Amino acid sequence: MQTSLSSVSQMWTWKGYNIHYVQAGQKQANRPPLLLVHGFGASTDHWRKNIQELEKDFAVWAIDLLGFGRSAKPNLEYSGQLWQDQLSDFIDEVIQEPAVLVGNSLGGYACLCVAAQVPSRSVGLVLLNSAGPFSETEVKRPPNPLKEFIGKITRSILLQPWASRLLFEYIRNRSNIRKTLEKVYLDKSAVTNQLVEDIYRPSCDPGAAEVFAAVFKTPQGNKVDLLLNKLTQPLLMLWGEGDPWMKVRERGAKFRQYYPSLTEYYLQAGHCPHDEIPEKVDSLIKDWIAQNF
Repeated sequence: MQTSLSSVSQMWTWKGYNIHYVQAGQKQANRPPLLLVHGFGASTDHWRKNIQELEKDFAVWAIDLLGFGRSAKPNLEYSGQLWQDQLSDFIDEVIQEPAVLVGNSLGGYACLCVAAQVPSRSVGLVLLNSAGPFSETEVKRPPNPLKEFIGKITRSILLQPWASRLLFEYIRNRSNIRKTLEKVYLDKSAVTNQLVEDIYRPSCDPGAAEVFAAVFKTPQGNKVDLLLNKLTQPLLMLWGEGDPWMKVRERGAKFRQYYPSLTEYYLQAGHCPHDEIPEKVDSLIKDWIAQNF
């Protein structure tokens, strides 16, 4: 598999598991390498458009997180800490120099964990509609017993293997993948057959259903505000304003509150701006790197 004319698909063994990654471009003396990290359910394929452009100016790496893409899908506890360790070791063993970490959604949270807690592995951070929990700072509303009861019942059902399997089979149906993508992309024409297939294909791998089920058991990771308090590197925030899964203006304000030196842009795109408007995203990344490194 190739994501661009010169990118190379490779495997790296980490803790006994096969980890898939692609590498493109040449190392530049005065430019840091880039490491691209996908969101939940995606893979290195989601960066194919960006790699084609970014490899002209940088050494570019993209990796499939354990449990996703072409990487192994073992039945274990998945967490931000696990992916932090994976990315940190990948930079140390494969890239072999600090990188600018670029992450979307779940991948953004994993990148933030690395940059904040293993600062020697990165020189900068680019987050696109980044996920992750903040500490609870608002005044809590009075509890709603009925809502809490329904929530507990729903969670307990989804923790059952049969229920999570049924939900997995429903969600991974190609037509449902397309419907979901069309909800989170402003430009529906960007939801191509190839994109649907890129997300569907890994769901057929052995262990994919168990990875999906593990999501409901994943412990909540380090809070974003606490991670930002540890961060020292330059930070670029890119927000697709049409994201139905996040209140991006409110979330952006929280990032600014805890890391006021960040640079941010709000873009006419959905949850995955790097794939929906790649030219704009690539240009902003290039300009920001030129100004900071």
